[in-house]
Amino acid sequence: MRFPVILLAFLLPALVCVIQATAQPVPLTVEQIMQDPASWVGDSPSSPWWSEDGTTLYFWWNPQGRFPADSLYRVTREGNTPEQVPPDERRRVLRDPRFDGWHHGEHVYDAAFRRKVYEHDGDLFLYDRQRRTRTRLTDTREQESDPRFTPDGTGVVFVRDDNLFLLDLATGALRQLTDLRKGKAPKDADPDAQDAFLRAQQLHLFDYLRKQKEEREAREKARERDRRADDPPPTFYLGDRNLSQLRLDPTGRFVTFVLSDEAPRKPTLVQNYVTESGYAEDLTARAKVGVPGARAELYVQDLARDTTYAVDLYRLPGAYDVVPAHRRDEGVQPDSSKKERLLYAYGPYWSGDGRYAVVEVRTRDNKDRWIARLDPETATLAVLDRQTDEAWIAGPGISWFGGRSTLGWLPDNRRFFFQSERTGYSHLYTVDVATGEVRQLTDGPFEVFDPMLSRDGRTWFFTSSEGSPFERHFYRMPVDGGPRTRLTTMEGFNEVALAPDERRMANRYSFTNRPPDLFFQTPGDAPRRLTHSPTEAWAAYPWRTGEIIRFEASDGAAVPAQLFVPEAPNGGAVLFVHGAGYLQNVHKGWSSYFREYMFHNLLVERGYYVMNVDYRASAGYGRDWRTAIYRHMGGRDLQDYVDAARYLGQAYGIPPERIFIYGGSYGGFITLMALFTEPEHFGGGAALRAVTDWAHYNHTYTSNILNTPVEDSLAYARSSPIYFAEGLEDPLLIAHGMVDTNVQFQDVVRLAQRLIELGKEGWEMAVYPVENHGFTEPASWTDEYRRILKYIEATVGPRSGVPVPAGE
Repeated sequence: MRFPVILLAFLLPALVCVIQATAQPVPLTVEQIMQDPASWVGDSPSSPWWSEDGTTLYFWWNPQGRFPADSLYRVTREGNTPEQVPPDERRRVLRDPRFDGWHHGEHVYDAAFRRKVYEHDGDLFLYDRQRRTRTRLTDTREQESDPRFTPDGTGVVFVRDDNLFLLDLATGALRQLTDLRKGKAPKDADPDAQDAFLRAQQLHLFDYLRKQKEEREAREKARERDRRADDPPPTFYLGDRNLSQLRLDPTGRFVTFVLSDEAPRKPTLVQNYVTESGYAEDLTARAKVGVPGARAELYVQDLARDTTYAVDLYRLPGAYDVVPAHRRDEGVQPDSSKKERLLYAYGPYWSGDGRYAVVEVRTRDNKDRWIARLDPETATLAVLDRQTDEAWIAGPGISWFGGRSTLGWLPDNRRFFFQSERTGYSHLYTVDVATGEVRQLTDGPFEVFDPMLSRDGRTWFFTSSEGSPFERHFYRMPVDGGPRTRLTTMEGFNEVALAPDERRMANRYSFTNRPPDLFFQTPGDAPRRLTHSPTEAWAAYPWRTGEIIRFEASDGAAVPAQLFVPEAPNGGAVLFVHGAGYLQNVHKGWSSYFREYMFHNLLVERGYYVMNVDYRASAGYGRDWRTAIYRHMGGRDLQDYVDAARYLGQAYGIPPERIFIYGGSYGGFITLMALFTEPEHFGGGAALRAVTDWAHYNHTYTSNILNTPVEDSLAYARSSPIYFAEGLEDPLLIAHGMVDTNVQFQDVVRLAQRLIELGKEGWEMAVYPVENHGFTEPASWTDEYRRILKYIEATVGPRSGVPVPAGE
């Protein structure tokens, strides 16, 4: 009997493996996948940053959802096991502005990278990196901000009460550099006719009075000529305008600032019905598209000449001459006698030696961008680079929603760097500010993200989509351009936090079916995993990755898509539409739509094909893809989904009546346009938090794409679903949060009234009383997706009554 027992002992592990390999996972449920993600999926580490000496990596984490919220963790560069930071160290570390999310200030280093100065809770701190000491510079009730070292490193310039101050680091002496005051300058009352006559008579009759007046005026002129650096700063009254971008040039002579009028306020109201008080409460929300903009002016104050003057931005070539495409079709010509567009200046950005100043100028309609050299003595601008787009200017590193553009100086204090979509993709450029010569540093059918210079100024580091638009990798490149070296090795999305030694990398890495975790890596070495975020229950399921494909659109374009193919097809398919418009969801990283990703796995289990499309307007594919929806949302973007439905029919024999379409926000908008204007290609849909009328959305986003309703009413009429509601033929689920301050609840209420008046049937609405635009409550997610699943099963599922064509 010993031989069979021994044989069984050898065979048992293999038998267990076979059983495990052939065992089917427990089917997913909506309740399971929509529960609190921290306790189900697992919480991924976020916002990693290094200590100043590079010995410790800090990050936020809530492993296995064991805490009510994320906790601060650390791991040494030699270590493998993250540990929770003790309370005393946590309090000390959180005073460092490297923490992303707690403090929005900026740490600024001196020229030798020995010290940094930063603001925390309205006070200023100095950190010595060599001595590892922190010194509090201010302890006041006022708010100090925007600290900068003087070029020689002996002082710190900062802003307090809308004025610039200089703190001497050796003596502690504090000096006010500007005297900018709210309101209007007081003035002597103008003399009436009688007093004016008497004053003129006195000066005419008496030599003594004339001589006194002449001497007084001469002394005032001499004081202005001989004004010393330690004299009180000149007083300038701001009026009723708002002050921003207050800066001092490195030489200490010029102060620059922007004054803007108060923007006209036309806020909207959103009502919250579920409140502690028991009373409905109004929430003040954003204005609608078309709200007038505020005029802003750039000023220069010459402290040496005791004078302040405005920079005339409208002298820039082309400041008046852009006419929208729909107006050109009508024969409208540029009119340089009218200031039709508002211009805004950002900067100036001073070279380290104070010799040059560069400003970025943008138009409110976002069709022009100038990078120009500013002569502060004459307040004149010389164009270094101009970017014009009849649609709108944007792209990685180029602000669109008010964020900061990629701009700065190379160490030679002569070349200025920026990003531009000049070639159709966002790339890195430099311009010689003295000669105007522009040089492109990166080139190709890919985009560059977050470029930064090494501390010695010899090397660029940046993230790029080079090689594949579906991946992100970290690169190194010489400062003047040239060969690019890829530093990350793992397929997927790599988000790198570079250590101070600029060799070690903390990589927040993810893949399609793998949530982000942290890895250590140095160039040439294999990545070393630091965190394990997924729960055992979540990781036990065989999550699908899908296949990234490209299908041919009706205009010949190759449209990227992610396709999930079921093992046992039921004859139906689901098309998912991502939100935001300008967002990428076909890639090899962990999706921001992770709940939907899990839901799609559930659908594949049940036999549905699932397809996720990066339609025209999506991010990641350059300027032409981004702007293909100009003046017509629901045009080329929707056609990509019509072509996706055709592809499913041609490749897998799925009839249009068995194809369901759904999505949220912009995805909800596309769903409505699909069912209202192209119903023959779909069998049903669910529109979640959908825009129904673009004239009721915000200005910043909408005006770029559709201009404004007053200027371009045609664009709004052909892009807004509410105008096409009579085309509804298929079952439609509308779901919306009632306290949505982004796409407001009013949007779907107006559409519901339109559908009622049209006598439409086969649609229903689900409302969520406590949800804003992005749902947060698991109960809301569960209810919404149970309803979506029921709609899918009833409209395009195997028991929907729609037959599959013979032979399929």
